[in-house]
Amino acid sequence: MVQSQAEDVDGYLAEVPEERKEALTRLRELCRAELRGFTEVMAYGMPAYERNGTGEIAFASQKQYISFYLLRGDVRESFADRLAGHDMGKGCLRFRRPEKIDFELLRDLLRAAAAGPGKVC
Repeated sequence: MVQSQAEDVDGYLAEVPEERKEALTRLRELCRAELRGFTEVMAYGMPAYERNGTGEIAFASQKQYISFYLLRGDVRESFADRLAGHDMGKGCLRFRRPEKIDFELLRDLLRAAAAGPGKVC
Protein backbone atom coordinates (compact mmCIF):
# COMPACT_ATOMS: atom_id res chain seq x y z
CA MET A 1 0.00 0.00 0.00
CA VAL A 2 1.37 3.38 -0.90
CA GLN A 3 1.21 6.18 1.60
CA SER A 4 -2.44 6.55 2.59
CA GLN A 5 -4.36 9.76 2.13
CA ALA A 6 -6.88 8.73 4.81
CA GLU A 7 -7.79 11.47 7.25
CA ASP A 8 -8.10 9.15 10.24
CA VAL A 9 -7.30 5.61 11.33
CA ASP A 10 -10.81 4.36 10.58
CA GLY A 11 -10.35 5.52 6.99
CA TYR A 12 -6.92 3.92 6.87
CA LEU A 13 -8.24 0.56 8.04
CA ALA A 14 -11.03 0.73 5.46
CA GLU A 15 -8.35 0.89 2.72
CA VAL A 16 -6.12 -2.01 3.79
CA PRO A 17 -6.27 -5.38 2.01
CA GLU A 18 -8.91 -7.67 3.47
CA GLU A 19 -6.35 -10.31 4.50
CA ARG A 20 -4.62 -7.75 6.75
CA LYS A 21 -7.63 -5.93 8.16
CA GLU A 22 -8.17 -8.19 11.19
CA ALA A 23 -4.50 -8.06 12.26
CA LEU A 24 -4.24 -4.29 11.81
CA THR A 25 -7.49 -3.72 13.69
CA ARG A 26 -6.19 -5.88 16.52
CA LEU A 27 -2.93 -3.93 16.52
CA ARG A 28 -4.84 -0.66 16.72
CA GLU A 29 -6.93 -1.95 19.63
CA LEU A 30 -3.74 -3.00 21.41
CA CYS A 31 -2.18 0.43 20.89
CA ARG A 32 -5.28 2.19 22.17
CA ALA A 33 -5.45 -0.04 25.24
CA GLU A 34 -1.77 0.21 26.19
CA LEU A 35 -0.82 3.75 25.17
CA ARG A 36 -2.74 5.76 27.74
CA GLY A 37 -1.99 9.46 27.47
CA PHE A 38 -1.07 9.15 23.78
CA THR A 39 -2.98 10.69 20.90
CA GLU A 40 -3.90 8.61 17.85
CA VAL A 41 -3.09 10.51 14.63
CA MET A 42 -2.30 9.93 10.99
CA ALA A 43 1.34 10.77 10.27
CA TYR A 44 3.26 10.11 7.07
CA GLY A 45 0.23 8.25 5.75
CA MET A 46 0.00 5.74 8.60
CA PRO A 47 -1.57 5.43 12.06
CA ALA A 48 0.72 6.84 14.73
CA TYR A 49 0.63 7.44 18.47
CA GLU A 50 2.05 10.65 19.90
CA ARG A 51 2.84 11.72 23.42
CA ASN A 52 3.14 15.48 23.93
CA GLY A 53 3.23 15.96 20.15
CA THR A 54 6.05 13.47 19.52
CA GLY A 55 5.39 10.25 17.62
CA GLU A 56 6.66 7.16 19.42
CA ILE A 57 4.69 4.30 17.81
CA ALA A 58 3.21 3.73 14.35
CA PHE A 59 2.12 0.88 12.12
CA ALA A 60 1.50 0.41 8.43
CA SER A 61 0.43 -2.04 5.79
CA GLN A 62 3.34 -2.08 3.36
CA LYS A 63 3.50 -3.87 0.01
CA GLN A 64 5.25 -6.99 1.35
CA TYR A 65 4.64 -6.83 5.10
CA ILE A 66 3.02 -5.15 8.09
CA SER A 67 5.35 -2.70 9.82
CA PHE A 68 5.37 -1.81 13.50
CA TYR A 69 7.43 1.31 14.16
CA LEU A 70 8.99 1.63 17.59
CA LEU A 71 10.77 4.97 17.57
CA ARG A 72 12.20 4.62 21.07
CA GLY A 73 15.75 3.30 21.02
CA ASP A 74 15.76 2.73 24.78
CA VAL A 75 12.82 0.34 24.52
CA ARG A 76 14.37 -1.51 21.54
CA GLU A 77 17.61 -1.93 23.48
CA SER A 78 15.85 -3.26 26.56
CA PHE A 79 14.10 -5.89 24.41
CA ALA A 80 17.15 -6.86 22.34
CA ASP A 81 16.95 -10.52 23.37
CA ARG A 82 13.28 -10.87 22.45
CA LEU A 83 13.72 -8.94 19.20
CA ALA A 84 16.67 -11.05 18.07
CA GLY A 85 15.72 -13.14 15.07
CA HIS A 86 12.89 -10.85 14.02
CA ASP A 87 12.96 -8.98 10.71
CA MET A 88 13.91 -5.48 11.85
CA GLY A 89 15.06 -2.19 10.46
CA LYS A 90 16.40 0.68 12.53
CA GLY A 91 13.04 1.48 14.09
CA CYS A 92 10.71 -0.98 12.42
CA LEU A 93 9.64 -4.53 13.09
CA ARG A 94 8.32 -6.27 9.95
CA PHE A 95 5.83 -9.12 9.76
CA ARG A 96 5.49 -10.70 6.32
CA ARG A 97 2.34 -12.64 7.24
CA PRO A 98 -0.43 -11.31 9.50
CA GLU A 99 -0.75 -14.64 11.29
CA LYS A 100 2.91 -14.43 12.34
CA ILE A 101 2.48 -11.19 14.32
CA ASP A 102 3.65 -11.69 17.89
CA PHE A 103 0.98 -9.67 19.69
CA GLU A 104 2.38 -10.59 23.09
CA LEU A 105 5.75 -9.07 22.16
CA LEU A 106 4.04 -5.98 20.74
CA ARG A 107 1.96 -5.58 23.91
CA ASP A 108 5.11 -5.71 26.02
CA LEU A 109 6.87 -3.17 23.76
CA LEU A 110 3.86 -0.85 24.00
CA ARG A 111 3.75 -1.15 27.78
CA ALA A 112 7.46 -0.35 28.01
CA ALA A 113 7.07 2.69 25.77
CA ALA A 114 4.03 3.91 27.73
CA ALA A 115 5.83 3.54 31.07
CA GLY A 116 7.67 6.81 30.57
CA PRO A 117 9.06 9.21 28.00
CA GLY A 118 12.33 8.54 26.25
CA LYS A 119 14.42 9.72 23.36
CA VAL A 120 12.88 9.20 19.93
CA CYS A 121 15.25 8.31 17.08
